Amino acid sequence: MKTNKIVTFGELLLRFSKLDHMRLSQGDTFTCKYGGSEANVAVSLATLGDHVEYITRLPDNVVGHAGSQTLMQMGVDTRHVLYGGQRIGTYYFEPAGGMRAAKVIYDRAGSAYSELQPGMIPWREILKGARVLHVSGITAAISQNAADATFEALDIADEMGVLVSFDINYRKNLWRYGADPRETLKRMLSRCDLMFGDAIEFEWICQRQQPPFTAMDSSFEMQMDEYEMWFKDLHREFPRCSKWLMGMRNMVASNHHLLTALLYSDGQLLKSTINDIPDVIDPVGVGDAFMAGQLHCLDNYDDQYLLDYALAAATVKNTINGDFNLATDDDIRFVLNKCR
Repeated sequence: MKTNKIVTFGELLLRFSKLDHMRLSQGDTFTCKYGGSEANVAVSLATLGDHVEYITRLPDNVVGHAGSQTLMQMGVDTRHVLYGGQRIGTYYFEPAGGMRAAKVIYDRAGSAYSELQPGMIPWREILKGARVLHVSGITAAISQNAADATFEALDIADEMGVLVSFDINYRKNLWRYGADPRETLKRMLSRCDLMFGDAIEFEWICQRQQPPFTAMDSSFEMQMDEYEMWFKDLHREFPRCSKWLMGMRNMVASNHHLLTALLYSDGQLLKSTINDIPDVIDPVGVGDAFMAGQLHCLDNYDDQYLLDYALAAATVKNTINGDFNLATDDDIRFVLNKCR
């Protein structure tokens, strides 16, 4: 389904992991894959047939160009990717096992993206004809320069009448340059038209506790009245945002998750099914799959279908190795229909 262009902006990363669920301290061989939140959204949208362009800055070397080529092979428009700087950002991922939590170690200081500055990206040219600009909290977390470049993009999107999509994506270990992360992300949230966050991120940014999601199976009863009051208060604080999509996950074990979502839109709170995922393969990028599902449905479906589709997309992502959600529309519709 081709739509008006969607633009995503963020840092492309290399992800390193050991083979066969080994810990980072084990073995002598790493596997590597390209990824990164906003690139994940772009790949998912391209897989679904949307017209999507990804903006980043990569080193002008074989590693940087290979990353851009990987996205091009997935159907993502990379014509405005910038090249410069010395290195690509990386992260090391150790998957969870049993009751042992997953581990992420970032190595992004001094990356090509972190050295972005306002004025480098021709936003007026890029956003011409665009329906949506998608950013996340990570775009502003890497450096002051990257944060300034992000707010420049938001200013120009407003000027050109482009909707702003925002994923809270709070990553505590990335905020090293002195900015207040909550204040910065609230500024971004106040500028967005539609957003996504998981329940923990919602609680953190708003400093308000919500009803716990402790489902052990799909029969769990959601406290909808309390959630509705909670979302109404949020909307009063950030009135511009018209769609609030929140994902909720309960981990029974490392490979057994319960996943659901709520959508607050036009003064109405909607809930979806609670999906039981007994064989999780890779939970990285699930929030990005939620966001891509929302953007894919934005102009073509009602809010309930948008919510159900986004949850189904996120459910499928749990079964796909790597950052990218390579689920097709048929894959997602199959899960959507099965879980209803």
